[in-house]
Amino acid sequence: MKVFDLVCEHGHVFEGWFDSTEAFESQQSGGMVECPMCGNARVTRKLSAPRLNLSSAPSEAPSGQPSPQKLQQMWMQMARHIRENTEDVGERFAEEARRIHYQEAPARGIRGVATPQESESLADEGIEVFSFPMPQAGKEPLQ
Repeated sequence: MKVFDLVCEHGHVFEGWFDSTEAFESQQSGGMVECPMCGNARVTRKLSAPRLNLSSAPSEAPSGQPSPQKLQQMWMQMARHIRENTEDVGERFAEEARRIHYQEAPARGIRGVATPQESESLADEGIEVFSFPMPQAGKEPLQ
């Protein structure tokens, strides 16, 4: 099994596991390798040293802050959690949020799409919402 450090054209860094270098190249040329953050298929291998599993990878940058890779991992975990624990109401988000707030619909976690004006109107009514950009990979089953 080969583990490659990959990067999409938007600079998102991630790992890919392949049976061989040829398998990676075949999948890449077939457009089957996509960035898990944004779904971009323009992915290249980063130069990397051989992987030695002597200890766990650093999860913090020297400043004590999480590394960019750790932040991406945390963001993807949050996206998965939101997807798995909320109902997608799509374009009806503002309407459904109001129905829940005014107890016209069962209380539950929802996600969907709202315009900035709709979000502002909801906030004016005391309905708390937040924006969380869902990665393309977070919209599909993850392996």
